[in-house]
Amino acid sequence: MTTTDPSAGWEAIADRFVAIRSGVGASLVRAWAEEHLLGGAPIVDVGCGSGVPIARALADGGFAVWGIDASASLVAAFRRNVPQASAICEPAQDSIFFGRSFAGAVSIGLIFLLDPADQYRLIARVTDALEPGGRFLFSAPREACEWRDTLTNQRSISLGALEYTRVLDRTGLRLDRCHLDEGGNHYYDAVKPA
Repeated sequence: MTTTDPSAGWEAIADRFVAIRSGVGASLVRAWAEEHLLGGAPIVDVGCGSGVPIARALADGGFAVWGIDASASLVAAFRRNVPQASAICEPAQDSIFFGRSFAGAVSIGLIFLLDPADQYRLIARVTDALEPGGRFLFSAPREACEWRDTLTNQRSISLGALEYTRVLDRTGLRLDRCHLDEGGNHYYDAVKPA
């Protein structure tokens, strides 16, 4: 019997990922949350990994944080690193998002790891989980491109800015602006109309 790894290879390299994950992006994400969300607002970190640095930066900023990741080892690390936050272990594109809504959602370094159909499904699920006026910040290259992830050797796919804008529009989100972090990573900042 063949079993499929719901983490797409991340469970097998979880310890290595935790060891090499830098703080790149954390200050941008926290500044984004502080600019657009009220203090203490609920934010879901989709593809939360170990919680460092993104969820921890949000929690340290006074936001209520929830995490979703498909790797059991990364979720266990998240619970240790951000003990005040809740986390569930499930593929983000199939998540029930804790059966609740959020003022904000972040997904840093995940969306492009999914195949296009799962990317569309995840963006729709995030849209459904956002409160009216809620914000979604996610990272993906501006260009449409494909490459192999250096840690898992899995195929990565950026749909590109034009297609991400179309997907956001179709799901009920509006692209507000884009950002670059200190590592040159591209972020899409979308809002759900009130």
